[in-house]
Amino acid sequence: MAASFFSDFGLMWYLEELKKEEFRKFKEHLKQLTSHLELKPIPWGEIKKASREELANLLIQHYEEQQAWNVTLRIFQKMDRKDLCVKVTRERTGYTKTYQDHAKKKFSHLWASKSVTDIDRYFHQEVKREECDHLDRLFASKETGKHPRTVVIQGAQGIGKTTLLMKLMWAWSDSRIYQDRFLYAFYFCCREMRELPAVSLADLICREWPYPAAPVTEIVSQPERLLFVIDSFEQLEADVNQPDSDLCGDWKEKRPVQVVLSSLLRRKMLAEASLLVAVKPTCPKELRDRVAISEIYEPRGFDESDRLVYFCCFFQDPQRAMEAFSLVRESQQLFAICQIPLLCWLLCTALKQEMQKGKDLALTCQSTTSVYACFILNLFTPKGATGPTEQSQRQLKGLCALAAEGMWTDTFEFGDEDLRRHGIADADIPALLGTKVLLKFGERASSYAFIHVCIQEFCAAMFYLLKSHLDHPHPAVRSVEELLVNNFKKGRRPHWIFFGCFLIGLLNKKEQEKLNGFFGFQLSREIKQQFEQYLKRLGEHGDLQGQVDALAIFYCLFEMQEPAFVRQAVNLLQEGSFHIVDNSDLVVSAYCLKYCSSLRKLSFSIQNVFKKEDTHSSVLDYSLICWHHICSVFTASGYLREVQVQDSTLSEPAFVTWCNQLRHPSCRLQKLRINNVSFSGQSSHLFQVLFHQPDLKYLSLTLTKLSRDDVKSLCDALNSPAGNIEELALAYCHLSEQCWEYFSEMLLRNSSLRHVDLGANVLKDEGLKTLCKALKRPDCHLDSLCLVKCFITAAGCEDLASVLISNQNLKNLEIGCNEIGDVGVKLLCGALTHPDCRVEVLGLEDCALTSACCKDLASVLTGSKTLQQLNLTLNALDHGGVVVLCEALRHPECALRVLGLKKADFGEETQALLMAEEERNPKLTIVDHLDTTTWAEI
Repeated sequence: MAASFFSDFGLMWYLEELKKEEFRKFKEHLKQLTSHLELKPIPWGEIKKASREELANLLIQHYEEQQAWNVTLRIFQKMDRKDLCVKVTRERTGYTKTYQDHAKKKFSHLWASKSVTDIDRYFHQEVKREECDHLDRLFASKETGKHPRTVVIQGAQGIGKTTLLMKLMWAWSDSRIYQDRFLYAFYFCCREMRELPAVSLADLICREWPYPAAPVTEIVSQPERLLFVIDSFEQLEADVNQPDSDLCGDWKEKRPVQVVLSSLLRRKMLAEASLLVAVKPTCPKELRDRVAISEIYEPRGFDESDRLVYFCCFFQDPQRAMEAFSLVRESQQLFAICQIPLLCWLLCTALKQEMQKGKDLALTCQSTTSVYACFILNLFTPKGATGPTEQSQRQLKGLCALAAEGMWTDTFEFGDEDLRRHGIADADIPALLGTKVLLKFGERASSYAFIHVCIQEFCAAMFYLLKSHLDHPHPAVRSVEELLVNNFKKGRRPHWIFFGCFLIGLLNKKEQEKLNGFFGFQLSREIKQQFEQYLKRLGEHGDLQGQVDALAIFYCLFEMQEPAFVRQAVNLLQEGSFHIVDNSDLVVSAYCLKYCSSLRKLSFSIQNVFKKEDTHSSVLDYSLICWHHICSVFTASGYLREVQVQDSTLSEPAFVTWCNQLRHPSCRLQKLRINNVSFSGQSSHLFQVLFHQPDLKYLSLTLTKLSRDDVKSLCDALNSPAGNIEELALAYCHLSEQCWEYFSEMLLRNSSLRHVDLGANVLKDEGLKTLCKALKRPDCHLDSLCLVKCFITAAGCEDLASVLISNQNLKNLEIGCNEIGDVGVKLLCGALTHPDCRVEVLGLEDCALTSACCKDLASVLTGSKTLQQLNLTLNALDHGGVVVLCEALRHPECALRVLGLKKADFGEETQALLMAEEERNPKLTIVDHLDTTTWAEI
């Protein structure tokens, strides 16, 4: 189907080149030619009414593809459209064929040389039909016409981005994809181009052409038929935010390669061309903001069946393959890294090495660190020898120093001089390349890189056990303490994925024994103490804990695999904030939290774990066991007082498990936030918590969608005398009009609630009237109410006014972002000046107010003895209105202390007036912005 689409698409390109009258003549010629050539005729009625796209479809449907092109070419000849005849002929037999033959040889060779081992070549020996279909779909525009697409491929190193691009180039050159969509596809590797002198796009195209001179003018004459494939875009360090004036529109103009490719991406040059861009690990924000991206695709790497096949191919012996695979399958971390093909090879290599030595694989599979240690140390131990040579020890030490420098300077490509600086001689390089730890990098002969950034991270971690950072020749290499700070802070360096984990993982007793045995001396033992001191400082300084990613700490402790130390370490922490995005995160978090009993504050999210499509009962059971360990912190930690669960999806069993822990007598929470959480309609389990938690004073369900039944269950629980909730936040909960009766009844019966936030729900005047039946009762205990963005109009203000007079408990009313207008404010002001009104804080931001209401507001400022804070930001007040307010502020009876008015929204004269008023009255503060309860909560 995809092939048919692109055949139609190719014909359509040419039919769209015809003017209206030419297209009519084309149809006439088609009618005559099919008769002359004795071809099966297409019904004239269908031809006559067909659009260009529809006619292309008819030609392909009625004739074989080649015959359809032949007919089209003959008609172009009869119409004397020589330009189209030349383009069609060249496309099908000329320059395109020459370039495709060259590209096919180049990318089949590159693909073969990219494979690390023979097994890789076997496993990726051809581009499968389903892969071709998928590649076709990346550029199958859903819209008709000449619509260029920009597709971004993102993913971790080794997941298969470059492999996918090479498959695409190979499949295109073999005419298996994009046959009639793209005449030319050019592959640009940013890693190899970043040091080029100033070049033009024409120069880049010539670099890919099989002969010295490329027909560039002919190639770019149909930009809509071009595909530019840009690999490793992040290596270019291009500024896609540069102004349009700095970009280039001329494909012949020589500019820095960063400018040339940015001009392509921003469609300043050859705007009709299509683009395929590969980046790691994710598409950067500036690229998403400045480039019109049609689709972002993430290669999946190896799925479970791929991994099993790879193990079988690698080990060849089925028994050994299944033994190794079974052990790896039991470790979520090791099974996860096998998703990346290169790391799957690394893992298999390490396991095979241990098998050949007769070692216990269970010890090798203990952690990710143990696998990498086996892999590296075995490669540097001569085959058949019991230990390394002095030369291999020196080489590995040099690599470790090189790796550490690279991690601190964000360098992943090294030259001969870099290697020599760390004691690696030219004569050592062939041996290092033979280990495959180091590879030649790009086209330059003297450029090298570690086989994967994880190997560089591991070697960098080993450096710290071998030497002090003070012994390193490069000043950028910092201390262990600075490494820990950088590794654990939120927003850490993007390439520091396993650096800290490997450092702490190597502190494991068995890993220390491996390293001591390899290097022949006792390695540093100070790191463990430094790690413990760092965690202790975190526990003592609460402000630091908010800047730390607790999950990064958990991963390090998990790699260490020493329960006694883990228990001691996690109990130095008082706060924890982390995001669980897969089963690996779940396992690691569970391992650490089951030992934790000191937390006072916990915030986390969980996604992509409890999926409906998961059918393996063993996987689901293990996930629930891990989830139980995480939830156990609610009862095990006697100090835990505040919990937030946000942006999470929980299955029914997971939700019930969580609720059971929440209502346990040992759980003594005071604040509970459940924000944007999906819990499969099991709200009754959650709200039963209110019966069992007398200490719980604050409950937020903001951003969590609540059904009518959910609201009923919540209100029933709040009506219970056992509950003591004082603050309730329900902003953005999609509350329906049927809910307000439940709230009204609850407000009449509940004596503990003091603050309710119903912001950003569809309340409307009708719902407000229902609520006000309870609110205006003098026995309603509520003292703070937020109704921001609740679609209230001036009509609803009449009910609110009666509440302000009747309920002397209400002190805080926030009704911003409602179009109540001057009429609504007039109604409220009448109530605010009433002697029975006790309101102290009034929020009226963005309420469609004008200066016409300022006299009414002034009467409140002079008449109310209680109003201390008034928010009027984002309203259409002018200078005259501000003058009226300032006159009221000077009144001796005015009690206002905080006024919300953004000075920058006014002219210089008004700004000067407001500043003078602040200077005159030291008790008054005029602020640009006042957060309402709803926005602060979000």
